[in-house]
Amino acid sequence: MTLTEERAATASAPSQKTDAAPKRPWRHRLSRFDQNASPYFYISPFFLLFGLVGLFPLLYTVWVAVHEWDLLKGEGDFVGVGNFVEILGDSMFWNSIGNTLSIFLLSAIPQLAVALVIAYLLDRGLRAPTFWRMSVLIPFVVTPVAVAIIFSSIFNEADGLANNLLNLIGIADQEWKHNTALSHMAIAVMVNFRWTGYNALILLAAMQSVPRDLYESAALDGAGAARRFFSITIPTIRPTLIFVIITATIGGLQIFAEPRLFDVSTAGGIGGSDRQFQTTVLFLWELAFFRRDLGEASAVAILLFLLIVGIGVINFLISRRISTGSDPKNRAARRRARSTRKEEAR
Repeated sequence: MTLTEERAATASAPSQKTDAAPKRPWRHRLSRFDQNASPYFYISPFFLLFGLVGLFPLLYTVWVAVHEWDLLKGEGDFVGVGNFVEILGDSMFWNSIGNTLSIFLLSAIPQLAVALVIAYLLDRGLRAPTFWRMSVLIPFVVTPVAVAIIFSSIFNEADGLANNLLNLIGIADQEWKHNTALSHMAIAVMVNFRWTGYNALILLAAMQSVPRDLYESAALDGAGAARRFFSITIPTIRPTLIFVIITATIGGLQIFAEPRLFDVSTAGGIGGSDRQFQTTVLFLWELAFFRRDLGEASAVAILLFLLIVGIGVINFLISRRISTGSDPKNRAARRRARSTRKEEAR
């Protein structure tokens, strides 16, 4: 073999080894499949359960809403949007919507404000922090039925604690269960008593993750406690705050137990003698189990679902815009941009 032939054989040797390299074993391919597919198997139980107890009931509610459907007789004729037309033309439905929004506003706004303050105070290093954190959660542990019965007694018009306290300062007895505005306030107090501590602990968990050096830097710059709260704490816990606002919106618009048990002595417990505190879920319950009209009740459920989604989206957009506008990083970026423009102008 000549020298040229030996060099050619040597040059072709690596490519021959490469061509002769063994293919990937089946174990490696199985490992890659497991790595790619395992996450989907891990989360599949949630989606299967959601489809069974969440998505299917929602779709079935739409099916019932487009039919005449008696509670005892079952499915009737297809009516399309007829049930929706009947509900939208019913003054009782709009009365329930107004009552629901009124109670929601009277409960959600003070509830979130007080929860923020409580969470901020618990984050300031109080003595025996575990005791105080457990204490604010106690109302949430109490069942809604027990809370409703207790507050129904407190706001009793004859000899309730609320009127007795008002009498001590010279105010006459109030009609807590017959006056529309007063009944809404009383029910809102019940809701706030139960949910304020729960929301405060969620916000507290978010506040504890805020870097402490931000507070120290702001304090060195002369920022007071209120300025640090609104300029650092609120923007930093923005995702948790949005979560709490949305969950409070969902729960507030679906309120049922508190108005149902607030005054069970009148009108079968469906919202007062004149429906002055009948919420939308109470109206739905009346349609389904008093009038036995599951078709119209399902239509109310769909309309309430759309209302909750709409108000939830509005709350999300407003809270995100406010929090983003007050974010320290955004303000710092705007200051740098202004300083850059000034230097360029010079």
